[in-house]
Amino acid sequence: MGLRKTFLMNITVKLYGQDSYVCRPDTTWERECRDFFSPGFVKKIMYSPVVFVRISKAGKFISGKFVSRYYDGLGFGVLLYPGEILESGGPGSVAFASMLDHTSLLPYPLYLPEVFSTEGNVFTFSKEEEILFTAATGHEIQEKTEQSITDASRYVSMRIGDIVAVELAEPQILVDEDEMKAGISAHFCENELFRLSIIK
Repeated sequence: MGLRKTFLMNITVKLYGQDSYVCRPDTTWERECRDFFSPGFVKKIMYSPVVFVRISKAGKFISGKFVSRYYDGLGFGVLLYPGEILESGGPGSVAFASMLDHTSLLPYPLYLPEVFSTEGNVFTFSKEEEILFTAATGHEIQEKTEQSITDASRYVSMRIGDIVAVELAEPQILVDEDEMKAGISAHFCENELFRLSIIK
């Protein structure tokens, strides 16, 4: 009996306000943006919005001069964290909090780099139709993303299909201990990226 070939990918995340990176397992990637059922030991969910890119060319120590050749699409998404672990502040708490399955809401299809270099295309993230976060495209956000690819590639080899995500804000509470269900959604360029419920 032959072995089935599996394809793995990294989700490398630049933490907000830090020159630090963590890698999320590919099991955290929620490809279809289905409802998230929180494990019983997680009472509080936190979130951080991100901009992310798909790596289209393998490389290591990628030069900033040529970084645009290494990705073919960008998107906005949201990372979820188990709040109790993230807020513990213990050694490795961010890495530990980044392991929970189906917590990387990184919707496909992606947008061409030209869309992100154009000023004013708006991303919004909402809970129960109330906007919690908004960001707009432009050269600044694209340059920040490209710099993150360059910096991360000093530590980890980039492979085709890998994702590099850049947190755009400090993680905040999304669902507290008393809430049993919450609906969340995201939009970009007037298109719905995802709509799902967090259920505890």
